[in-house]
Amino acid sequence: MTDPCAIHVEVSNRQELLPIDQERIGAVIRAVLQGEGLASAIISVGIVDDPAIHALNVQYLAHDYATDVLSFLLDETDQGPEGEIIVSAEMAARQAPRFAWRAEDELTLYLVHGALHLLGYDDHDAADAARMRQKEQFYLARLGCHRPLPSESDESAPQEGSADDERTPDRFTDE
Repeated sequence: MTDPCAIHVEVSNRQELLPIDQERIGAVIRAVLQGEGLASAIISVGIVDDPAIHALNVQYLAHDYATDVLSFLLDETDQGPEGEIIVSAEMAARQAPRFAWRAEDELTLYLVHGALHLLGYDDHDAADAARMRQKEQFYLARLGCHRPLPSESDESAPQEGSADDERTPDRFTDE
């Protein structure tokens, strides 16, 4: 029997590129949900590779490309949300060096972002995206991940507003 006053997180690791700490993933999801005032929820987290997330992105959103995170709110009950977050470890490994941090930290960003979406946060307009970025920064710091920002002199950093600038509000648009 599921405890109605607990946040349950089930992790399914379907990739081999990155080592996955399932307890850490559960702690990330719980930190966000509890930080937003939830006492109970049932969340499934899938850690996959690019081909798997690409297939899901096509199937559920009709977007024909790999993405970093997908989130699906399956049900909203008196006991809290039931949802699913799917993240690409392959994307995290590829993106992390661009932003000068570890793949595990990039994956944590994806998890935080997906959890916020399950709670109703959105990033489809500038104001909502800014609010969501603030929440991401808050939880990343709380979790010990400090998201570096590109410096003005960093020629390898994507230019703001460019298609490669993944720190702009449209970084996560597939949820």
